[in-house]
Amino acid sequence: MPKKHHFFYLTLIVGTIILGILSRVLVGIPTFIGDILYASMIYFGMRFLFTTTNIQKAAIYALVFCFCIEFQQLYRAEWVLQIRRTLLGHYILGQDFIWWNLVCYGIGILIAYLLDITIIKTRPHSI
Repeated sequence: MPKKHHFFYLTLIVGTIILGILSRVLVGIPTFIGDILYASMIYFGMRFLFTTTNIQKAAIYALVFCFCIEFQQLYRAEWVLQIRRTLLGHYILGQDFIWWNLVCYGIGILIAYLLDITIIKTRPHSI
């Protein structure tokens, strides 16, 4: 994957992070929007990291990663709870297992995947 592709996905990652943070601080935006954006960011991150992997595998990797993050929230050791109490730890690891988040992750990855396919199909030589 050429460097411009890395820049493209890095831009999507940063933009998604900004939208995710805004979704948590602006009043009136349901919290599940942040979970959807988190999963989309993970998908774009997989596309950035695994440049030779096809997009279907990137989507599966992203889904597995998000599910692992959610299920690790069932682990309640004090050392991991201390990490989760930090701002960055809270954003990355979350706080509590919520089964609905698994649905949000699926939706977020699907949206990012469909956006990726649309961009690839409409601009095959630029992205």
